[in-house]
Amino acid sequence: MNKEISQSDHIFSRRDFVKASSLVAGGVMAGNLPLSASAYAGGNDTIKVALIGCGSRGTGAAFQSLDADDGLKLVAMADILEDRLNESYTNLYDRFGSTGKLDVPDEHKFIGFDGYREAIALADVVLLTTPTFFRPLHFEEAVRQGKHVFMEKPVAVDPAGVRRVMEAGKVAKQKDLNVVVGLQRRYQNRYRELYRRLQNGEVGEVISGQVYWNQGPFFTRPRQPEWSELEHQIRNHFHFIWQAGDQVLDQMIHNIDVANWFLGEHPVSAQGMGGREVRTGIEYGQIFDHNFVEYTYPSGAVIAAQCRQIPGCFNIVTERFNGSRGFLSTGGPEGPTIRDRQQNVRFRYEGEDDPSPYQQEHDELYASIRKGEIIDNTDYGSKSTMTAIMGFMATYSGQFLEWDTALNSDKRMYPHHDLKPEDVDWNTPAPVQPFDDGSYPVPVPGETEVI
Repeated sequence: MNKEISQSDHIFSRRDFVKASSLVAGGVMAGNLPLSASAYAGGNDTIKVALIGCGSRGTGAAFQSLDADDGLKLVAMADILEDRLNESYTNLYDRFGSTGKLDVPDEHKFIGFDGYREAIALADVVLLTTPTFFRPLHFEEAVRQGKHVFMEKPVAVDPAGVRRVMEAGKVAKQKDLNVVVGLQRRYQNRYRELYRRLQNGEVGEVISGQVYWNQGPFFTRPRQPEWSELEHQIRNHFHFIWQAGDQVLDQMIHNIDVANWFLGEHPVSAQGMGGREVRTGIEYGQIFDHNFVEYTYPSGAVIAAQCRQIPGCFNIVTERFNGSRGFLSTGGPEGPTIRDRQQNVRFRYEGEDDPSPYQQEHDELYASIRKGEIIDNTDYGSKSTMTAIMGFMATYSGQFLEWDTALNSDKRMYPHHDLKPEDVDWNTPAPVQPFDDGSYPVPVPGETEVI
């Protein structure tokens, strides 16, 4: 239960709140399902699911999907790495093997860069959870085949990819397809309640804010002699720009998405700084270990965004907003609170028994399909992705960037990274090549061009 500090607020029950807020944050719109999906509105027919990308996040998404509805079956899996697919299947079998929900014969396990097409064809809903580089291609194909989609964030690694997702999203809308993007804070009760209170004016006009994703370093997988350069980079995708962007995109996008959501707009400009202070070894690929981005929004609000992956430092992952009447924190040392200008706590959210937002997003996806409704997260998923991309573009280049210029840029740091599935195998040259000493090209502010 939430502790009410002010008695002037209308008190929602947890159940009433979820009903009211799911329409706001989930992007639900009434609509008619295509013929292929309309049969599920009755709630008795089996919904077939395909998993595209069988790493830890993909396996987790499959768990959450299969837990979301009694009438689901996982019928296909695809990955470019056989060991990942096999490990994922084993983990899923341990949980669902005796339930009838896991129905993936060997002929429905697809290995290779182009296996996603065949897996998608077997399903009604596809889970897109590969490294980010592949997301626009896989989303386009899922929409082309008329499938409902859960896709992990981010939705692209560069402006061209964002534009592709936006265009595919228009087609998905025309086909009345559900599209859920894994920005799970939008499905989290705590954030939904704080958003509701912000919209009700409890902190006044938002003037500024701070968002943080500061943690220790990411893992690396040591290079193996049997791996090609391309396989090494894919197995360490978090550390290569062409696959994952940077920490600004891969992790701080969650905080950035909250800022866009709570302000109700995306920024018009960005500038920032960053670099590699301690993570300088060749095993860490290309990305920075710290970034700071200042975003300016149409309202004039300024959001200061910082992320860091350096050991031994103060860690914090949260968002704060400063308004004309008070302050809102979504977490951090002060907890999820609203305070007045004198720092008196006016509201504190206490939701120890709240459902997992990772589960909630899947629950709402399949409930929407069953009811014949439409959830469409494509627009905000694309814009929050682009906001994060503009952020690391600003820190890599050291330049002031405007939204329209960044979004419409066709400049790519590695122009030859259009890996077409039908033309790729493990001997295909990787988009970025190491120097003779094994190190990789790293962005240099003031020299690196992004526009």
